[in-house]
Amino acid sequence: MSDFTSPPVPAPPRLSNPPSAPRRRRALGWWVAAVAVVTVVGIGIVAAVVAAQTLGYTASTPHGSGRRGALNLEEIILEDHGARDKVAVLAIHGVISGDSTGYGGQSLVDEVRDQLQRMEDDDAVKAVVLRVDSPGGEVLASDEIHDALRRFQTHNNIPIVACLGSLAASGGYYVSVPCRWIVAHPLTLTGSIGVIFHGYNYRGLMDKVGVRPDVVKSGSLKDMFSGELRAEDESPEEKIILKSLVAESFSHFKTVIREGRAWAARQNAAERIVDGHSLSEQWEEFADGRILSGTQALGLGLVDELGSFETAVDRARALAGLDRVNVVTYQTPPRFGDLFRLLGSAKGNRVSLEIGGLGGMSRLPQGRLYFLSPLHLR
Repeated sequence: MSDFTSPPVPAPPRLSNPPSAPRRRRALGWWVAAVAVVTVVGIGIVAAVVAAQTLGYTASTPHGSGRRGALNLEEIILEDHGARDKVAVLAIHGVISGDSTGYGGQSLVDEVRDQLQRMEDDDAVKAVVLRVDSPGGEVLASDEIHDALRRFQTHNNIPIVACLGSLAASGGYYVSVPCRWIVAHPLTLTGSIGVIFHGYNYRGLMDKVGVRPDVVKSGSLKDMFSGELRAEDESPEEKIILKSLVAESFSHFKTVIREGRAWAARQNAAERIVDGHSLSEQWEEFADGRILSGTQALGLGLVDELGSFETAVDRARALAGLDRVNVVTYQTPPRFGDLFRLLGSAKGNRVSLEIGGLGGMSRLPQGRLYFLSPLHLR
């Protein structure tokens, strides 16, 4: 056997005074307290900043109408050219609806009115660019936005230039009509001038699964156009009534186009601006719901110029008689209460059934008139 033996392994060093459990708990408690203090201070700073922004704007606009939403909007500079005068940008995106779109309970109509009020309160705003990327939407909401834009433009003598994006069809074009000038890209999808009343008849499905409606009504037409009616139960009078409602809204749509384009042409002629376009004599032949390109719309006099957002800004600056402007927009800053909403919301226990092919049928409320592209009715 070998006389070799392995050297002894040294023992690990010992802590002369290891921390006790109570000391560790006290250290952990101090860390928790420190984190809590920092969190509270951070929330307080955020709340103070938001309050200062709101109060600062309130103090700077004593002559405002007092629209609560307008007071909360803050200015965002999109292009800074070191100028005092401004071109303000107002965007209308998505389906036009009068329903609430956010936590604040505001609709798109309210948001447009608030931004117009904010622009009116700012003496440096000399022109507005309306960016539209919308398939249209509800008849009433579209008409309310149209009227708000028309009043703002005429009462303040501030020109609005509509800039039609990828899609500005039906109600999207309707809200652009009161503007002093309309710019579209050659590939913009616009037109779709018309009105639609849309619904689903699901009586055949009800019969298959053995569901029978039980209805008590005060008059023969109280359940007109109900999805529960069989085809043989629908009276000819129902179609006549609905067609008259659609025809009335459609007539108003065409009147709005004629009056808006005629007003813009008069304003431009008075200022010797000759490169705009007036309505052609054949434009109503194309007001049958069809989609038009920006180039086709220009030929019919539905728009004044082909170009981009930069084209619209340059035109707004020219109509206001300005050489140099800053381009701004207005947004609602984060509110203190929104911090808690970001943590989540309670969800009710609800079971829903989605039928293939009809998954989006409830995205738009039924039983309403729409200025809407048929491609978005589902």
